[in-house]
Amino acid sequence: MTLSPVPDDDDLYELVVVRHGTRTGLRSEAYLSYATYGEPDGPQTTDYYLWVARNRSRTMLIDTGFAATPAARRGRTVLLPPATAYRELGVDVGAGHPVIITHAHWDHIGNLGLFPRSTFHIAQAELDFWTSEAASAPLLSHFAERDEVDRLVRLHRLGRVTTFVSRASPAPGIEVVAVGGHTPGQSMVTVNTLEGVVLLTSDVVHFTEELERRMPFISVTDLPGMYRGFGLVSELMSSGAVRRIVTGHDPCELDHLLRLTGPIGEHAGVIGALPGTPIRSNS
Repeated sequence: MTLSPVPDDDDLYELVVVRHGTRTGLRSEAYLSYATYGEPDGPQTTDYYLWVARNRSRTMLIDTGFAATPAARRGRTVLLPPATAYRELGVDVGAGHPVIITHAHWDHIGNLGLFPRSTFHIAQAELDFWTSEAASAPLLSHFAERDEVDRLVRLHRLGRVTTFVSRASPAPGIEVVAVGGHTPGQSMVTVNTLEGVVLLTSDVVHFTEELERRMPFISVTDLPGMYRGFGLVSELMSSGAVRRIVTGHDPCELDHLLRLTGPIGEHAGVIGALPGTPIRSNS
């Protein structure tokens, strides 16, 4: 896989990683066919993130987290409501900032209604799947909220959703690549930052251990495709095409990031901070 060359400075971003929720369950609830590994069960923490890539010219939002009502019903803890996170980051949700949707699971598209003027970018395969009969099967529909999918469909009919087949560049320095596996149109995002190219795997890779041990997540629509996704991420890392990866749900993602000042710094870190960004300290 060949990435676009690093662009001019105006097309370099700082990437803010926001942890807005969490849940501690069991490893057998996180990894597919966990008994196959012959290991004792134990606790597994899953954190929930959204991401903001921004510079002086533009702000790009990547996924929008989960909404409070389905989170409560599903036993997730809200650490920082996404609306609060955007406000604390100085993101004007009414300004029409573009939004990348990596896939349409409930914990990634829960707040699309916050953005009355935004356009949304999603893989065509993802939109096709969630509007198909197959998506109603209980093992698949469990991971989506029908009203949220319906909102996405309405936005598409209004011309506010742009789809792509294999890859797209919704802004200079940012690429979205459809990988599949977890969902038919599961995508990952590369962001050029002052620290190099960062790969947001989203749910191509939920946890670092998942990638390192090739242990698929429990929710998957194409198992061989998920394994191919692991290989692609590893290839990008080993080739030097990306400087670092940020997984979709690993609880350690904020551990080595610079933290922002103020209360939001407890749940938000930044990669490639631009001059003037208020930084508290290394975590």
